[in-house]
Amino acid sequence: MNYDTRIETDDNEAALSAFNPLTEVDEEDRRSRRRLIIIAAIIGVLLVAMWFAMHRGSNEAATGKKDQAATVSVVTPGRATIEGTISANGTLAARREMPVGSVGEGGQVVSVLVDAGDWVRQGQVLAVLDRSVQSQQQAGQAAQIRVADADARLAQANLDRASKLVERGFVSKADIDRLTAARDAAVARVGLARAQFGQVNAQVRRLTIVAPASGLVLERRVEPGQVVSGGSVILFRIAKDGEIEMKAMLGQDDLAMIGQGATAEVTPVGSQRSFTGQVWQVSPVIDLQTRQGAARIALSYAPELRPGGFASAVLKSGTVVAPMLPDSAILSDDKGSYVYIVGKDNKVERRDIKTGLITDNGIAIIAGLSGAERVVMRAGGFLNPGETVKPVSVK
Repeated sequence: MNYDTRIETDDNEAALSAFNPLTEVDEEDRRSRRRLIIIAAIIGVLLVAMWFAMHRGSNEAATGKKDQAATVSVVTPGRATIEGTISANGTLAARREMPVGSVGEGGQVVSVLVDAGDWVRQGQVLAVLDRSVQSQQQAGQAAQIRVADADARLAQANLDRASKLVERGFVSKADIDRLTAARDAAVARVGLARAQFGQVNAQVRRLTIVAPASGLVLERRVEPGQVVSGGSVILFRIAKDGEIEMKAMLGQDDLAMIGQGATAEVTPVGSQRSFTGQVWQVSPVIDLQTRQGAARIALSYAPELRPGGFASAVLKSGTVVAPMLPDSAILSDDKGSYVYIVGKDNKVERRDIKTGLITDNGIAIIAGLSGAERVVMRAGGFLNPGETVKPVSVK
């Protein structure tokens, strides 16, 4: 008996499916597991990549690549002749100011012949005071001179006549002595009258106020009709020869660097023009309060130089031969000023210095450097002694 042994797959699967209802659920679970496995594999690959990256960074740190030497700019300053300058402020004033007043008994002002800003010469009349009373006194004294002179002539004539009669015996020796004394007294009265007349004339002359020296009238404090008294009342102020000066106030250190004859450029406030002057006097004392002294700079007259005004000055303070560095290269701490230099094997070294003249181009180093060193120009505050750097020269 023969049987057909072929198995119809589709029909069997259908039959099995119909027989086993959990088959579709198992298939879905298998697919979920496959997805989870794939995700886990991806995460594993990422973790391995991260581990390799971290391991390579650790190796680089271990080999010192992270501590690579910093690049710094250095300069070799050399030595140069440096002309020092000092800046200062101060006020303008007359170099020799002459106050002018009435030296006589005073009186009413009749006329004023000059004004502020006028140039006057020595002996020029500035103002005239009333002299009506003094004129009468002059006339009276002149009359007294004539009276005394007449008495003197009469006494001389009497003495001459008596002298001729002495030989004849008509006049005694005693009479001659009396007449001689009368003549001498009359002559003395003439001298007295003349002296009094001269005194009155001197008083009258002092009623005319004149310039004691040539110069520029800075101030006029009197007007016609004003009554002035003799003594300390100032009627005019005159700058002798028109000379002006600036009193530049300097600190004690700067003052020690300035000497007589030093040149200076003075610029009045509000003016674009500078004027060249010379220091003619350095203050011998220092003010106890401000610790400053004055350097007096002589200037020729110019309309822009007004006494009482404010001005700035740049004074020449001599020259030195020394290395010069920019401000950025100089550091300071409790021990003083210092710089960093790049020494042997490109290692940073600290070098203490002493600064000198300050100019627009830099600061002179008067001690601590020879000029042949490689000096760190900037960023020295981020360096430490002994640190290895990569220097780059800057001209």
